[in-house]
Amino acid sequence: MDIKYNKIGVNYNLTRKADKYLTEQLLYHLQPVKNGKYLDIGCGTGNYTHELQKNGVDFIGIDPSELMLEKAKLKNDQVYWKIGAAENTGLPENFVDGIIGSLTIHHWTDLKIGFSELNKVLKPNGKIVIFTSTPKQMKGYWLNHYFPKMLSDSIMQMPALEKVKKAMKDSGIEFLETHKYFIKSDLEDQFLYCGKQNPELYFNEQIRHGISSFSSLSNRKEVENGLMELRKDIDSGKIEEIIRSYENTFGDYLYIIGKKPMSNNT
Repeated sequence: MDIKYNKIGVNYNLTRKADKYLTEQLLYHLQPVKNGKYLDIGCGTGNYTHELQKNGVDFIGIDPSELMLEKAKLKNDQVYWKIGAAENTGLPENFVDGIIGSLTIHHWTDLKIGFSELNKVLKPNGKIVIFTSTPKQMKGYWLNHYFPKMLSDSIMQMPALEKVKKAMKDSGIEFLETHKYFIKSDLEDQFLYCGKQNPELYFNEQIRHGISSFSSLSNRKEVENGLMELRKDIDSGKIEEIIRSYENTFGDYLYIIGKKPMSNNT
């Protein structure tokens, strides 16, 4: 992940901005307490860490990419930015009151080790809020029609919900609930399915560069051909039919919420 995101990180902040609604949702699910200390694991350039800190929540941002953290520091020097990973945060036991992880768990090398480490640094009753997408959800993206190999490779990276729930349980974290997220038309954070309702976004090279599927996984020829076909379908109006054929109720992304029990007996 470090090498990949050092490459993406060059102009990452041009297209990857904290979305207002997603920030509000993270706060709602996290329910931070006054004077608490919180962790953003896999924080990247710290867009959400920064926004949450602006809301009065004291955050630590951890990421394995030095370049990403350099950019994060420029944004906010009130946050404690630290090199690390979910599997090895370098933080003491029972240190943070809550944890968020946004679009990061598919980069972890081992889910169970990652959740075990986060369980260790989390205080009893502390919440963990993961924002991700599942293979089931991603199979419902109309992007599959134009970039089948890229999406197939992306889907292979994503852990299924049941696998995440099992890893949480095995590491001592109690699974609480999930909440579906459907892409909104005013989304400000231009991640993979940002163009769900606005396919024109995918012709912007900067947007594609900020999406790891396009910048790291994709085959250039498939992207060129897919964009040509997409252009043709937009111009003819066929895109509307394609988009309709992929409509579903699975949600585009998912909040997975858990907590560290008060004790092993609860």
